[in-house]
Amino acid sequence: MATYSCPSCGMAVNATCAKCNVPLVNGTLTKDDGSEVQVSWCPSDDSCGKIKSPMCCGADMACSLG
Repeated sequence: MATYSCPSCGMAVNATCAKCNVPLVNGTLTKDDGSEVQVSWCPSDDSCGKIKSPMCCGADMACSLG
């Protein structure tokens, strides 16, 4: 399961798909300019889509697999 945590304050969240109730998987998305964005996606159904990592303390939260 993708677990996002804030390096500044320690807040953490687990991510699951609201449609399937399946734990999301961590991954990266490469933008047109070559930069990468950390995302989570539903492994059970490609139509569920992807989400960008959540934010806390004004910055993206880091992901670890829990």
